[in-house]
Amino acid sequence: MKILQQSIVSLAAKGMRLDGRKLDQIRDIVIEASPIEKAEGSAIVKLGRTKVIAGVKIGVGQPFSDRPGSGVLMTGAEFSPISSPDFEPGPPRDNSIELARVVDRGIRESQAIDLDKLCIEPGEKVWMVFVDINILDNFGNLIDAAALASAVALSRAVFPKYEDGAVIFTEKTKKKLPVACLPIACTSFKVGERLLLDATREEEEAAGARITVTTRDDGNVAAIQKGGEEGITPAEIEHALDMAVEKGKEIRKLVKQA
Repeated sequence: MKILQQSIVSLAAKGMRLDGRKLDQIRDIVIEASPIEKAEGSAIVKLGRTKVIAGVKIGVGQPFSDRPGSGVLMTGAEFSPISSPDFEPGPPRDNSIELARVVDRGIRESQAIDLDKLCIEPGEKVWMVFVDINILDNFGNLIDAAALASAVALSRAVFPKYEDGAVIFTEKTKKKLPVACLPIACTSFKVGERLLLDATREEEEAAGARITVTTRDDGNVAAIQKGGEEGITPAEIEHALDMAVEKGKEIRKLVKQA
């Protein structure tokens, strides 16, 4: 283990961190809603020095055969090489695919969007919602930043004009996407024997595991996703759940002010 990682583990054991935060303290959050004029919905989230942008495009297409009366949600993520020396140009890699899946699962399992309300003609035409995530600066905890940017973008999204069977993307309506709740992801990182929230990139490298908990507006847990090779005890899972519920309340207050 590198000297820096050893220092991070040693500090965590004492309830301390390199940047002076408490183990359960997240970095400052700045939210910019609707920065992209041409998107149906968008948001930029700054989590400390981590910066993520999410855009929502809404079109019309065919439903899945097993869900003929439901709309379609698709989430993708792009890790630009300019955002981090760890990212390389080329097709999506495992880290971007994993991030998109965790964000997508949080949205789906929280039932944030009522997909049944996106049906135009059962079995023929439905609204399709595409969430595109782009990493602008990676300074740690991309999952939470991306999930928050996606949730805010969806909450502000409106439908484009649909006329005579065609979507007119240059014209937007005032009809909002049917968003039922704001799913908030909160990731705990296991450093040594302690859990800490909102890890920096250096803290991520020292972490042996992570657990992402997505909650609904009512505080109920919608999704849990574990990553990393180390195990997590039932007590640690319970602690992660408690922190996610509490931080979810705090973050939702910030979103209302954005």
